[in-house]
Parts: sequence; structure tokens; C-alpha cells
Amino acid sequence: MNKKWVVFSPLLLLLLPLIGMFFSNEINWSFFDFIIMGILILSLSFSIKQVLKTTKNKNYRILIITVILILFLLIWAELAVGDFDTPFAGS
Repeated sequence: MNKKWVVFSPLLLLLLPLIGMFFSNEINWSFFDFIIMGILILSLSFSIKQVLKTTKNKNYRILIITVILILFLLIWAELAVGDFDTPFAGS
């Protein structure tokens, strides 16, 4: 399989809000929103790939990937709705 396809396939997740914008007025993403989410998704996939490549111990892999996923979800929640009242808060 082509390595570029494996690396950039997580970006296909961005098609979900793009298609959803055509069917619902409640999904209202700007171009900047797609860029930021693309950066977040690529960072997530690159970091998980790096952990899988470099960490040999299965328990450490699971721990590190869990921490990465939790950080991703916290950043995503903050940018989406501003749960933590930071200057980066969304709506």
C-alpha cells in the first residue's frame, strides 16, 4: 500500500463535516476550521504512528496512545465548544 495513502487517510474524516454542511444548517465550519482540524488529525495520526514504531513494550504503547487520544479529545472539545474557558474557545 502506498505510504502517502496510509498517512493521509485520516484526513478523509474531514469529509464528514463537509458533507454534513450540505444537509444541515447546524454544521457551519469555515475554511479555517477545516485547516485546524486537519492539523489536529494529522498530528494525532503521526504521533500514534511514531509511538507504534518506536515503543516496543505493549503496556507503554497503550499508555502513551491513551494519553495522546485524551489530549486530542480535550483540544477538540475546547476548540469546539470552549469547555475550559481558554482564549482558544469555540462557540
